[in-house]
Amino acid sequence: MATATSPLAPGAAAPLTRTPRLDRLRATPRVAGEASFFFWDANFRNDAVKVLPGEYFVSDEDLLIVTTLGSCISACLWDRERHIGGMNHFMLPEGSGESGRYGSYAMELLINQMMKRGASRMTMEAKIFGGGAVISAMTSINVGERNTAFVIDYLRTERIPIVSKDVLDVYARKVCFLPNSGKVLVKRLASTNAAALAAQERAASEKAVPIAQSGGSVDLF
Repeated sequence: MATATSPLAPGAAAPLTRTPRLDRLRATPRVAGEASFFFWDANFRNDAVKVLPGEYFVSDEDLLIVTTLGSCISACLWDRERHIGGMNHFMLPEGSGESGRYGSYAMELLINQMMKRGASRMTMEAKIFGGGAVISAMTSINVGERNTAFVIDYLRTERIPIVSKDVLDVYARKVCFLPNSGKVLVKRLASTNAAALAAQERAASEKAVPIAQSGGSVDLF
């Protein structure tokens, strides 16, 4: 895929990489909560979108949907018949208000947005990631464990099968999802990378609330 860049003057910032699809995606209006940071991933040589905490993205194209997780959870949902996929990124199981920071809203939002694109609940499957105890000071409130328990229970209730997962443990993770094929690549990050997630994890812990009672492959890269 060809890219275009402008000449770089001495001392100037690196140019914004462009492809026809990136130009189209950047120009498309986005609704609240929809990821909007589009970029060229030089490692995979593909267009990509980064999903930040509280965001989601749905597509049927072969671009990458990317996020980085500590105690947060991302659910990657895929319609195996219509080849439509989407990812969210939530920080806590539940909370007040309509916010993608909370799993109860983030999961409903992702499913509804996929259905608007033509997906069906009957042919959806899930791959889930995150929930790591990446900061030792936060283990007492078990944010990662609660997030993981929530998403497993939610998907069981919705009868959406979990075909793969990489959750819990002590790792931060980078997740790359291809929504057209349903393929997911996961990289477990070294402990030194956990510092970059510290602010995100601490923000989640400050707003922690009690949790309500109520097959596919994953490649490491």
